[in-house]
Amino acid sequence: MAVPKRKTSKRKKRARNTHKKAPAIYIQACPKCGSPKRSHRVCAECGFYAGEQRVAAKES
Repeated sequence: MAVPKRKTSKRKKRARNTHKKAPAIYIQACPKCGSPKRSHRVCAECGFYAGEQRVAAKES
């Protein structure tokens, strides 16, 4: 059975895990109202998605 000969240092462990990070969140302008929104989600301001009203617009 394979057993490590020495403890893995914090530096080695962190260097190995540098590529493990959350992907960037992409923000785009809503084509209807122009407010920033995440891709493939209903706009929080106007409630539109793919050219259709999906949820009620936010009252302000």
